[in-house]
Amino acid sequence: MIPKLSNKSSYSLLLFMILGISFLCISLETNAYSGKVKSKINATGDKPTGLCFDGVHLWQADAAADKIYCINQYTGKVIREIESPAYWPGGLAWDGKYLYNADFRGRTDKSEDRDGMIYKIDPKNGNILHTMQAPTSCPRGLTFDGKYLWTVDDSKDMVIQFSMEDGTTINSFPSPSADPQGITFDGKYLWITDRNKDEIYMVDPSNGYVIVILDSPGPFPYGIAYMHPIVKDGDLSTSMKWMSSPEISGDLMVVDQQTREIYRLAIRDGENFYKKNTEIHTMTYNHNTTVYGPGNVLTLDVWIALPENRVNQKLLAEPTYNIKPMNIVIDRWGQQCAHYSFKKLPAGKKIEIQVTSKIETSEVRYSIYPDKVGSLSEIPQNIKDKYLKDDEKYQINNPLIKKTIKEVVGNEENPYWIMRKIHQYLIGHLHYLMDGAWDTAPTVLRHGHGSCSEYSFTFMALCKAAGLPCRYVGATGYKKDYTYMDDVFHRWVEIYLPNYGWIPTDVTHGDRESARDQAYPIGFISNNYIITTKSGGGSKTMGWTYNSNEAYTTEPKTNLNLTHYAEWAL
Repeated sequence: MIPKLSNKSSYSLLLFMILGISFLCISLETNAYSGKVKSKINATGDKPTGLCFDGVHLWQADAAADKIYCINQYTGKVIREIESPAYWPGGLAWDGKYLYNADFRGRTDKSEDRDGMIYKIDPKNGNILHTMQAPTSCPRGLTFDGKYLWTVDDSKDMVIQFSMEDGTTINSFPSPSADPQGITFDGKYLWITDRNKDEIYMVDPSNGYVIVILDSPGPFPYGIAYMHPIVKDGDLSTSMKWMSSPEISGDLMVVDQQTREIYRLAIRDGENFYKKNTEIHTMTYNHNTTVYGPGNVLTLDVWIALPENRVNQKLLAEPTYNIKPMNIVIDRWGQQCAHYSFKKLPAGKKIEIQVTSKIETSEVRYSIYPDKVGSLSEIPQNIKDKYLKDDEKYQINNPLIKKTIKEVVGNEENPYWIMRKIHQYLIGHLHYLMDGAWDTAPTVLRHGHGSCSEYSFTFMALCKAAGLPCRYVGATGYKKDYTYMDDVFHRWVEIYLPNYGWIPTDVTHGDRESARDQAYPIGFISNNYIITTKSGGGSKTMGWTYNSNEAYTTEPKTNLNLTHYAEWAL
């Protein structure tokens, strides 16, 4: 005979079963990464818009039916429905007891009208408990942060925090990109969907900085809801514990208006990065020397950097050479180079070196959560010893470097935010100019401009001065043609973040207008680059350059021409 359980025992058993199932699901998702689709359900209606979570169920608005539905988060089954308070229900928010709905048509059903309104709704019967003017004419998404409401306006490209009593704007900043649709709050950060870029952004509400960028699971992301796993006092119906922890995290639910599906996405889960868009390339690096004379070249040494296996690239074969190198050398940074040495080259002599690599490249995106980044003290000592050293281009003890770090970084201790403050400072104080010079970091700061190399040297100098290890990488790239010749090349920086390792960041490509574009190169590597070189500074073989280097001696009045370029083929 099975004993009858008390209500308290039944609840405890149910909770134990839920936690057990949750643990099993987490175990099965060991390879999950932020943005990975864990499951999906059908949305309700022909034009799904807003989405929120009440601790147990999802609430989804539909602008075609003018309805708001309470649905099962696992099956999509409609539990009940209520009438929309107006004519175009959009964003939804939950404050622990009541629903809030943003409607950009407001009091009229005319399509040309934009009279944004916010409605407080009794979820039991749909009665409107409070009505107020939205802080903007076209509110889309809606969320509650524990005290205030937030909305996004896709016509003004703004993110707005406002009073839930009278709509007074508390704070606002530009949206990450040009077409924001949905917004939710995870206890610390905002998450915003963008229809134009088909992306989802984790945004710091204090400054509008984009921190994490996820691919949207569908072509028209609209509503978004954060599913916090914490249950308050065992009462699932009033789950409202506003916290965001690196140890405990929920999922994101995103409704897509085009596919009419609701996707459950992993965040803070498993892998720190994901790969996509893998391609196979054959890249031939050419280094040509022509002696014009009239004198002779006495000695010529050429070093060609050899690509290695990295997170974004995989060597499919050993490099091939049209001329066998004298030897393979490794510098103090661990960079392998094919070394060529020639003597007594007369006028008219041509040396054409070709090194061919077959490499698989992938697009890589890291999801870096600042509270998961370890402290500076957790950085291995051997990394500090090697990559905090000063060098000619950095001059980290220069008064201008010290002054800049004091002003920009201040008392910040989190390695991510040290990097990010430096990143944002350089975006605001430098502009791109490729004039052929590779000036030192203090000179670049004084002049206010630089090439990708000078941006990199300056970024590294400031990071080193702040105690954050860094190095640069050099690469050749192509422009998505079947064949392409690259003779410009590119250099960017990798910083060491505890718990993440070496993370790419490119302040040159981040020097743009929108918050999304400024953050995009942090933790990102495109699949149209092959990295050939890694270095922390000057090298006996590569000097301060990348891809290739040369050194020569000549007789008086001897002219020679040196060219180097990469040829790509898919």
